[in-house]
Amino acid sequence: MSDLTHLNEAGEAHMVDVGEKTVTARRATAQARVRMQPETARRLVSGETPKGDVLAAARIAGIQASKLTPQLIPLCHAIALTKVTIAIRIEDAEAIIDATAEARDRTGVEMEALVAASTAALTIYDMLKAVDRGMSFDVRLLEKDGGRTGPWKRDEG
Repeated sequence: MSDLTHLNEAGEAHMVDVGEKTVTARRATAQARVRMQPETARRLVSGETPKGDVLAAARIAGIQASKLTPQLIPLCHAIALTKVTIAIRIEDAEAIIDATAEARDRTGVEMEALVAASTAALTIYDMLKAVDRGMSFDVRLLEKDGGRTGPWKRDEG
């Protein structure tokens, strides 16, 4: 179990000690893709939605959620985020959310980026469910940089 860092020698879950790790610049980008009916996407782009500015609410929700990550995900460290950005674009019948989290800390920001993208997607669903309950979404890490393991980028090939 040596490669499972969140388990101790007895196989019990514990929070990893990062106290001796070096503070470095950390950055991660996650992406969520919300699939919807073409008419739903048209209404989203035109602003004809029953609950107001969906994209503004999703951006704010994603940023706020990133700051709550250690309260939502067991064993995550609280880190001092320095920047979180949420970019949303509509392509065909999808809302594509890119969430980037940055910090100077001892551990990475992958979870903060993933929580931000997920929450932005959930907010889009919540604000459009009266129009399209069949929406679905997926979330994935696109890239990360910083720390002992260095850069990583999703290989789309």
